[in-house]
Formats: sequence, C-alpha cells, structure tokens
Amino acid sequence: MSEQQQKLEQMRGLLDAYNVDALWLRLASSFAWATCGKSSYINTAASEGLASLLVTRDHRYVITTNIEEPRLAQEEGLLAAGWEFVAPEWHDSRDVVAELGKGLRLASDGSAPGVLDVSGPLARMRANLTPEEGERFRSLGNICADAMDNAIRAVLPGMSEYEIASLLAGETERRGAQAIVNLIATDERIFRYRHPLPTNKRMDSYAMMVLGGRKWGLVCSITRLVHFGPLSDELRRKQDACAVVDATFVSTTRPNVKLGDIIAQVQDTYALGGYAGEWRLHHQGGSTGYEPREYLGVPGSQDEVRAGQAYAWNPSITGTKIEDSLLVGADDNIVVTAITGWPMIPVEIGGKVYERPAILER
Repeated sequence: MSEQQQKLEQMRGLLDAYNVDALWLRLASSFAWATCGKSSYINTAASEGLASLLVTRDHRYVITTNIEEPRLAQEEGLLAAGWEFVAPEWHDSRDVVAELGKGLRLASDGSAPGVLDVSGPLARMRANLTPEEGERFRSLGNICADAMDNAIRAVLPGMSEYEIASLLAGETERRGAQAIVNLIATDERIFRYRHPLPTNKRMDSYAMMVLGGRKWGLVCSITRLVHFGPLSDELRRKQDACAVVDATFVSTTRPNVKLGDIIAQVQDTYALGGYAGEWRLHHQGGSTGYEPREYLGVPGSQDEVRAGQAYAWNPSITGTKIEDSLLVGADDNIVVTAITGWPMIPVEIGGKVYERPAILER
C-alpha cells in the first residue's frame, strides 16, 4: 500500500470513528501530511494555507483558487496523484466547502461553526510517521544540523542578533529547507528569555541559536550555543546538569512509555542536579512531525511513545539549553540533528553512555 493510500485509509477511518461524512483539513501541516509532503501556503508564518482538503468516503478534493491551482496541480503533482480540484476564480466569494458538504456531517482540524473539531486526534495521526516520512525526517535532520553547524561557526563577537539570525536562515534556506523558527539571544538575553526573538543587540561573548527547519511539511528542531572564552564555573555546572536531563529524555523516550512518566523522571533529574524548579520555566518539548510540536509532554500525560514517532525535547536551565530531534526506532533512538565533530558531554544511564551536546567554546 502506498503512503498516500495509507493516509486516505486513516482519514476515512476517522470518519467512521467520529460518525461524520467528511474531513475538512485547513492547516498547512495537515495539508502536507495528507498529501505526503506538499505545500499549500505562500506565507511561511501562516497556520493555514491557500488551499484546503475535503475528504469524503468517495471523493478527495483540493479546494483553492485559480491562482494556486496550477502550482498545486502541476508542480506539486496533486492532479496526477488523484486529487480532484475545485478552484473558482480568486474573486468568487461563494462557500465551496458549504456547497460540497451540503447535508454532510463535517469534522475538521480546528474549530468552525457546525463542524466537529478533531484537531487532537489528527495531531496524533500526523505524529505517527510512515517509514517514508521517517526517511524524509532523517534527511531534514541532516540539513538542519549542517545548517546550524555552518552558521554557528561563522558567528563572531560584535555581530548583532539580526546578523546571526541571517546566517542561520541563509544556511538553512540554501540547503532547501525553511527556517520557520529562528530565535537568537546573546549574553544576558540568554538568561532572561526562553523564546528570544532576535534584536539589534550586539554579541559580547555568548550566543544561543534556535532553529525550526521545515521541508516536505516536516519540522526538525535544534538548538546550539557558542561561547567565546572559558565558561564560568556556574555555567559549566548548568551545562552538565542540562546534559543529564537531556540524556534522560533520550534514554526514556522508548515505545510504550507514557509521556507523563518521562516527564516525572525528568523532574527528578532536574532536582537531583540541583535545579528542581527549572522545568517549570519552559515546556520540555514533545512529539514533532508536521508541527514543531504536535503535542507536548506534560505531567500526567497518557500519550504513549510509539516506534516511528519523532520527538524534539528541549530541557533548559537558566542560561543554557539543549535541543535535538530524534526518531524512535524499535531497537534504539536516532538523533537526527546530531552534528559531527561537535563537543559532547558523556552521560551514563543504566550502563549506557549518551553523548549530549555541550556549549561550543571558542
């Protein structure tokens, strides 16, 4: 069975599970998932694209305008893949979904009047990657790792955060991916803000670079830090403690383990390292796929890890952070954003050594 056929079976299974007649997908992430990696957006910051999908038991429509139809049909190959196009002219104000869905019970990947919101179940569908998606995710991880490595090694004291962000975006885009998350902090801003948008502040000696790279609709996340001159004793202690937390994530994210149980172990690890309250200051990450996080790992979560899923964990202790994306295998995990030659911190858990990224000292 092809990847496309698997997706259609899943969507039509959702119709049966919720006793509805049609599934309306508006999010760019859902569109990419359902079409095996195609792009419906023109604004990379938009959650919804300029095309949506309507899937019934007998039909699968692409609903768009005459502007988007040629690219989607031809360049994205959706016409050849069997999708039916409904594309009125751009100025036509009629409600195509209402026309096609007349008399049908609709579900969607978000809220809308008279429509059942199944965004939660859909996020979990998107999170269960097919083998083909897993291979694309690994390729994207390599792209993001290579982009980060080249960008961060080009950073120099005196650069503004905007300049640093441009390095990261440029290295990502020239490799064929999009930097949909590009967060930069330098010096004291690393200690103040967990989500630092870049500013015109100029770097003194310390920089954090955060990348969410997208290609084929999939998203990989990676964070790295660079420090000019020796680390302070306090920062080194925090770095080492953060590495232990991150190794705990990598070691425990295994099939059939509940996310709530993973978070509980991580909370204990923070406390044992002397940083008990730090987990409260920023989310710890979670399942990834077609969104930077399909759903988060939170205390008490009953979601279970499955082989083939991808996770991006991002433990932080004020002033330092580690973030990589990993693919869960049946026998072991693969960190897809690992950077060859990066300085690493060895952490032993259960007799196995996990190498986790350190701050790059220059």
